[in-house]
Amino acid sequence: MMRFLGGCVCALLALVAAPAVVAQGGPLRIEITEGVIEPLPYAVPDFVAETASAGDYAGRLARVVAADLSGTGLFREIPSSAYIGSVSDFGAAVQYADWKAINAQALITGAVSVVGGQLNVKFRVYDVFSGAELGNGLQFAGPADGWRRMAHKVADAVYSRITGETGYFDSRVVFVSETGPKNERRKRLAIMDYDGANVQYLTDSSAIVLAPRFSPTGDRVLYTSYETGFPRIYVLDVGRVQRRVLEAGDATMSFAPRFAPDGNTVVFSLTEAGNSDIYTLNVATGARARLTTAPSIETAPSYSPDGRRIVFESDRSGSQQLYVMGADGSDPRRISFGDGRYGTPVWSPRGDLIAFTKQSKGRFHIGVMRTDGSEERLLTASFLDEGPTWSPNGRVIMFARETRGAAGRSSLYSVDISGRNLQPVRTPEGGSDPSWGPLQR
Repeated sequence: MMRFLGGCVCALLALVAAPAVVAQGGPLRIEITEGVIEPLPYAVPDFVAETASAGDYAGRLARVVAADLSGTGLFREIPSSAYIGSVSDFGAAVQYADWKAINAQALITGAVSVVGGQLNVKFRVYDVFSGAELGNGLQFAGPADGWRRMAHKVADAVYSRITGETGYFDSRVVFVSETGPKNERRKRLAIMDYDGANVQYLTDSSAIVLAPRFSPTGDRVLYTSYETGFPRIYVLDVGRVQRRVLEAGDATMSFAPRFAPDGNTVVFSLTEAGNSDIYTLNVATGARARLTTAPSIETAPSYSPDGRRIVFESDRSGSQQLYVMGADGSDPRRISFGDGRYGTPVWSPRGDLIAFTKQSKGRFHIGVMRTDGSEERLLTASFLDEGPTWSPNGRVIMFARETRGAAGRSSLYSVDISGRNLQPVRTPEGGSDPSWGPLQR
C-alpha cells in the first residue's frame, strides 16, 4: 500500500495569487497577486539598546525580523554595509534622504530595554518614499528568554501593515522527528517555532508515532502511536506534556485524526473487520458517530474552516481520489478527476482551497484545487513530497520531502501558495508529518 494511502501522511497547498505588486511613489503596499516582480527592498538596522543590559538583544531582534520578512520571498533586505545613515535614537526624526539614496522603500526601526529580567521591545515602520510612518508604533513585553517570539511579533506586524494580511511568524509547528537508518527509523514527536528554532521533544522514540495535528487553539496535539502494536489515537496537552488515549477498541485500528474547528470533536479513520471508514468522536463524552459506510478505504478527513464540510480520500471509484461530504456524512461528492492518485487533503484556513498530495507518473506532487475540484495546480514535484500543512494565514505550506536511495532521509520544506519560494526548514534531525499551529496568544 502506498505510504500516503493510509492517511497518516499529508497534503499540500497553494493559491492562485502570491507574488507582489508595489506602487513606488504611492502608498507603500505589497498586493498579493498573480504578477511577479522584484521583492520590496527594506532596511532594518540593529535595534537601539536603551539599557546597558539590552545590548545583546539589539542585533538579535533585528536579525530575526529580517529573516522572517526575507523568508517570505516578498521582501529583500538591504545589507547594513550599504547604509549611509544610522539609527541611534529611537525617538529622533528619520532622515529619509539617507534611506532613499540606497533605495530602501521601507524602514523598520526598533528599541529594546531590559528591566528586572523583563524585555521590552518597541518598533516603527516607515514608508521611505512618502516620508510617513505606517500606523502607530507598537510595544511588546515579556521574559528575556522569549526574545525570539517578540521578534516574530514585530515581523508579523510589519508584514500585516505592508501586505494588509495577517502574518504567520509567531506560530509553532509540531512534527515527527526522525533518526536512524530507513529500516530502523526511530520517531518521536517534537515541537518548534515555525522557522525551526526552539525544538522541544514531546515523546520518546520507544514507539512509532505518526500524523500529529494541532488543536485550533494550539494547546493540544492529536497523534497516532503504535506502542500497543496497533495504531491508537492519543491527545497530548502541549503545556503539561500529558496525554491520554482518545480512541481504542479491540480488533480495531484508529488513525488519521484531526480536530474540528470548535476543538470539541475529532474526525478520524477506523478500520474494523477489514474495512476503513470515517468517524467522529466527541472529546468530552467519547460518543462516536460513523460518517461513511462504503466497502472501500475512506481516510484522511479534514474539516472546512466553518465546520460544515469534510474533505477526505477514498478509493470507492477504483482509484484513490478526493471527496467532499457534509459534516454529518451526507452528500459525498468526488472532486478530483485528473490523472494519477490523490490523497491526504487539507482544507485551507481561508476556506477557498484544498491542498493534496498527488502521485502521477512516478512522481509525487503537492497541489491545490478549489473546493469544487476546479483550477487544480501542482506546486512541487519530487521523488516523494507529502505531509503538507497550511500556515495560519493560508499563504505558505510546509511539507515533508524524502530523498531517493537507501538512506531515504525525510526533511521539512516550505513553499508559498504560488509554488515559488521553495526552501528547507532547518531541523536538528530528519522531519516528517508537520502540523502548523495557530498564531500564539
